[in-house]
Parts: sequence; structure tokens; C-alpha cells
Amino acid sequence: MSTNIPEEKSSRNGKGKNILIIVLLLLVIFSGIKLYFDSVDKSQKTEEILILSEENNDLNLRIDSMAYQLDLRINEIKKLGGNVDSLVVLKEQLLAERNTDRNRSAAEINELNKKIDGFSGVLVEKDTEIEKLKQVNQQLFTENQDLKTSKAEIEDSIVQLNLKQDKLEEKVNIAQKLHAENISVAAVNSRGKEREGSFRNRHLEKLKISFDLTENNVAEPGSRDIFVQVVAPNNQVIFDIAKGSGTFSIDGREEFYTAKQAILYDNSKKSLIYLYQKETDYPEGIYEVKIYSEGFNIGNESFEIK
Repeated sequence: MSTNIPEEKSSRNGKGKNILIIVLLLLVIFSGIKLYFDSVDKSQKTEEILILSEENNDLNLRIDSMAYQLDLRINEIKKLGGNVDSLVVLKEQLLAERNTDRNRSAAEINELNKKIDGFSGVLVEKDTEIEKLKQVNQQLFTENQDLKTSKAEIEDSIVQLNLKQDKLEEKVNIAQKLHAENISVAAVNSRGKEREGSFRNRHLEKLKISFDLTENNVAEPGSRDIFVQVVAPNNQVIFDIAKGSGTFSIDGREEFYTAKQAILYDNSKKSLIYLYQKETDYPEGIYEVKIYSEGFNIGNESFEIK
């Protein structure tokens, strides 16, 4: 009986050692697996950082190239006596983005690339404008060369004629001016629910602007471009060329518009609705909505972002 007790103790000790060895082996295996996955995760993150850095560099090159192309058009249009306000604004936006010190996210890089793609359309538009300015300048030069009568008499006649014509056109234009009434500004959320007048960014997925063009029997029937400006509290017009924004002329100066609709006006009352997709949150404050047609401001409304 006494000889069996040491054997039992020895057996239990052996089992305990085996269990300890198994536990240690499992710990080693688990540690190895964790180290492996940590290494893979670190490699993936390093690769993502390298890709993002490369995309940032490519974007900066595109910004430099587009700024250079805009600069070429600015200098050419200035030389021909044209208006370069909108091009200067675009160039300043690009340079401000180029000189930023913060790291851009993948989404920001994608959004900026889309914006630069949209600027390509502006370049084409300005190239057409440059050709027209060249033609006008050439025509004026040719006419001046062929001038045989007294320049002073012709200029005086033209001035008088233009004054009479301008006064007549001003009277006609005022009578023909369209008017916007029942102007409504609403925030539309993802479920289609609308809030008018004052609302928060979380309620705003699309900005809905609706109004009626009043009946005007004096106005000439035909096609009209109806422009809408949404002006932020800092007096900057909200625009995105990729979503259909652009420039138009008001009182001899070039301004951006937020949205535009081309309509066929038949002198009767007409209802219009504009839906503008919000990309990023708008700053808090009072916003102005201005409506234009044929160079005239035909209606205004305001709304508040809280």
C-alpha cells in the first residue's frame, strides 16, 4: 500500500507538467498568429499610406497644370479686353487647395479630381470666348482702317443713336421684365420630408427652391434662361461646375450662378422648381436666394441654417 502512493504522486506530477507544456505551446502559437496578423495589418496600412501619398502627388500635379491653363486664359482674355473675374476666382481656389498643409482623405482627393474635371469645360468655354474676342478685335481694326468719313462726326452720331436706343430698350426691357412670386426655400431630407425657412444641416440633403413666374402680356414670348444664386453669409455664391453651375453677366460684370433652367415663356404664369444637392455641411447663418432673367433681378428670398 505504501509503494502505490509515490507512484500516484509521480503520475499526477507528470500530468501537470504535460498540461503546462500544452498551455505554453498554445500561448506560443497564439502569440505567433497575433504577430503575423499584426505584421499583415501594418503592411496593408503602409501600402494604403503610400497609395494615398501617390494620389496626393498626382492631384497636386493636376492642380498645378490646371492653374497654369487658367493663367494662360486669364492673360489672353485680359489682353483682348475681356472679363476674367470668374477665372481668377477658380485659380485662387486651386492655389489655396494646393498650398494647404493638411493631409487629404481619399474622399477629398476624389472630390477635387471631379472638380478639376469640371474645370476642363470652363477652359473650352473660355477658348471659344477668346476666339470671339479675337474676331471682334479684328473686325474693329478692319473697320477703323476703312474709315473715310470724319471720325468725330461718326462717333457723335453713334453716341446719340446709342443713347436713344438705350433709353428705348430700357423702357421696353422694364415693361417686359419677368417677376418671380411665391418664392419658397425648403430643406429636403433623405426621406423626402421638407422644412421651409429655417432648418439644420442634418435636415438638408437637397435644397429645394420653388417660385412662380407671373403673367406678363407685354413680354416677348420665347425661350428664357432663369438663373438662381444661393449666396452664403460670407457673400460668396454657392456653386459647383460639376453639378451645372456656371457664370452669367449682370450689369456688365461676370458672376457665378448656383443653378439654371431654360424655359419657354408664353406670357402665362409658370411654376419652376430647382433641386440642388448638398455635398458638405453649410455654415450657420442667413442665406440669400436671388433669381435673375435677362440681366434683371426678378425676385429674392432668404433662409437660415441653424
